[in-house]
Parts: sequence; structure tokens; C-alpha cells
Amino acid sequence: MNTNDAIEFFNELDDNEQLNNYVRPGVRKEKHPLRNPKKVPLSVQKFVQAQDDSKSSFKFTYKAARFEEWWLLDSLGDFYEHKWISDVLRRVKGGKEASVYQCRSGVEVDAPLVAAKVYRPRSLRNLKNDQQYRVGRVDLGEDGNALVKSGDVHAIAKRSGYGEGLRHQSWIAYEFKTLELLYEAGVDVPKPYAMEKNAILMGYVGDIDTSAPALSTVALELDEARSLYDRVVRNIDLMLTYHRIHGDLSAYNILYWMGDITLIDFPQVVLPEANPASWTIFLRDVTRICQYFSSQGVDCDGRKLAAELWTSHGHKIFKEVDPLYLDAEKPEDRQIWEKQK
Repeated sequence: MNTNDAIEFFNELDDNEQLNNYVRPGVRKEKHPLRNPKKVPLSVQKFVQAQDDSKSSFKFTYKAARFEEWWLLDSLGDFYEHKWISDVLRRVKGGKEASVYQCRSGVEVDAPLVAAKVYRPRSLRNLKNDQQYRVGRVDLGEDGNALVKSGDVHAIAKRSGYGEGLRHQSWIAYEFKTLELLYEAGVDVPKPYAMEKNAILMGYVGDIDTSAPALSTVALELDEARSLYDRVVRNIDLMLTYHRIHGDLSAYNILYWMGDITLIDFPQVVLPEANPASWTIFLRDVTRICQYFSSQGVDCDGRKLAAELWTSHGHKIFKEVDPLYLDAEKPEDRQIWEKQK
């Protein structure tokens, strides 16, 4: 049974779990087609039996749906085996791309709680809009190193099933490697601990009962708003120093806890020197930040701030041409590309 079949099967099981357990008085309970062994493919039956018969020692507190439990075991099992985590306590954030879980740390971690970001299966994610961020990035493998095997590079270019799996892994690896780089540089990001094929383990922001809210949900006093604005600008400037643009920065991707901030969600990180759309993406990030802080009473101009930061790092402001409209075989298009790099 392939992964896509498993995902579809478990999703349908989960969606119909409550319906199948409820029967109105006097009404005969009918089996859902998927629960009729004669209608379930043999490969699916064997797969489900294997999951039911597994004797995994990883038992967690969080009460997950059946498919979710299988996906968590598959994604977080290595973290448990290597003593990075000892329990999954609850889900603190769900999303179209990934969900974040509060976990109790294992003996290898220097904090009581950690956050596990578990990506959704590739077939359940919408990757059609991620190409603008990937431009100029070398694809990374599950070890975080650049993919250099010609077969892998060809598979990615061909967009085969195997190649799409590699692209999915590279997306995750970029987030982890970016966290490593920026954490060491002093940027306010979660401490990265470990990465596996489908999950990232990082520092948890909050306490046992409450996870840190997004800054977008917080109303600040003016003095605090000014202080945090300066802190966010410092982070943006420091990221540029290390040749990184967040790519999707806003008050929704900044956590607020006990008067402090933490920037999160970095899979779409942009390399300013390599991506011809980098100025536009950077301007969007800075503008969104200024929109939030303006609503909190801070006097700031997004375009002016973006231009000052951008040029202070030696970058030029230009109106770029989307690379989708450039032909690598045409000399004039290549000249445009070179000027935009």
C-alpha cells in the first residue's frame, strides 16, 4: 500500500468515526463501505493490520484520531527513540502545511517542553505557490546537505513522484537549517534541536497550560509597541546580515510571550542574492510588520524602512521580472536575469 492510499483511507475512517458510532433509536446501524472487508483493497487491509499489530513503545498522552496517531508515530518515533521527547501532550496549532504539538522533553533536551512541527503528508499540501521562494535555492536532503546526485537532481527537475518527495524534504530542511543559522546569529527564533524526515523539533514558547499567542492577537501599550517594533526591525536587519529573508513575515508569524517575541515559520526563506524577486518579497515582509505596529500607534513607514534596510546591505532596489517569463535560451533574457541577481 502506498502512502497516498493510506492517507486517503485513514482520512475517510477518521471523518466517519463519529457517524459510524452513532445510531438513532430504532434505526439499524449500517456499515460504512470502508469497514466492509470485501470492499477494502487487500493492500489496505494488510497495512491497517500492520498498524494494529505494531508494538510500538511510544504511547503518548495526546488523544489523536487514528490517522493522526499513525502519522505522529511515523513522524516523531525517531525523536522518541533518540530521547529528544518523552510524550506528546497536545496539539497547539493546526494548519494547511503543518501542525505543532507540545511535547514533554526527553533526557537529551535542556528544557522541560519542546515544540514538534509535523508537516502534513506531501499529497495533502498545496505546493503550487512555493516556487517563487525556491528560486536560487539548492535543494537539501534529509541530512540538511545539498543534493548532488544527478539522479536526485534530475528527478526534481522532472517532477516525478520521487522528485516531489525530495522537494518536500528540501522545504522542511530549509526551515531547520535556517533556524540553526539564525539562532546562532542571535535572531529571536526557537532553538532548533533535531530534524527528521517529516518533522522539526524546536524550543517551545509558552508554559504547560498555554502556548504563546501570535503577536497579531495582542494589543500593546504604546511604549511596549515601540520597544517590540525596534526589536523586530533588529531581527530583520540581522537576518539580512546572514543573507536571509523570512518570506512570509507578519504579526501572525511572531509569537508574543511575557513581553518578548519569537519569529517562527521559515520554510519559505528567501536568499536575497539569488532570487530576482527578493526585493519585492522583502518589501512585503516589512510592509506587513509596519501595518501591525502602525495599528498599535507606532509611527513607521514600511516602504521607507524596507528601502533603508535593503540598501544598507548593499542591495539594489529594482522592478524585477518574474523568472517564469524569462527564457534561459535567449541572450536578452539571460542579461535581465544577471542584472536582477
